[in-house]
Amino acid sequence: MEKVVIRKAGPEDVGKILEFIHGLATYEKMEDQVVATEELLHEWLFEKKTAQVIFAMDGEVEAGIALYFHNFSTFLGRAGVYLEDLFVKEEFRGKGYGKALLEELARIAVEEGCGRLEWVCLDWNQPSIDFYLSLGAEPLDEWTIYRATGETLKEMAARGEARRK
Repeated sequence: MEKVVIRKAGPEDVGKILEFIHGLATYEKMEDQVVATEELLHEWLFEKKTAQVIFAMDGEVEAGIALYFHNFSTFLGRAGVYLEDLFVKEEFRGKGYGKALLEELARIAVEEGCGRLEWVCLDWNQPSIDFYLSLGAEPLDEWTIYRATGETLKEMAARGEARRK
């Protein structure tokens, strides 16, 4: 494969970003969980600048996407790059676009002095697991992800707010 061109997303790309989010949700059988809108993406990505997006290009067409942000490791004493989503359209899979996106994120992490690049993968997604292992990534089996969303998050926040009074 020729050199893959990576480009950074801009505000004019929110529609494309949302299309990729829906594509990923379909692949992961989680379509019912997508509540993102173009307006929300514009606000959080380009006004509040809480995350960044890069595309892997096939000519003038966006073949793949990576959405990432910085986290922080207290043990390392510095930031890391956290890959929230990586998705390559089906017709472009197996052509090096996913690898190019991950290598670009690794380059960004090293360039910025970050201590690591991290992401999660669904347990059933064996093609992705095999792909990540082929790159030398290591699974962290001893960690479990916990999440609070929706009403649980609001209830936790209310208890925190009550404690402040």
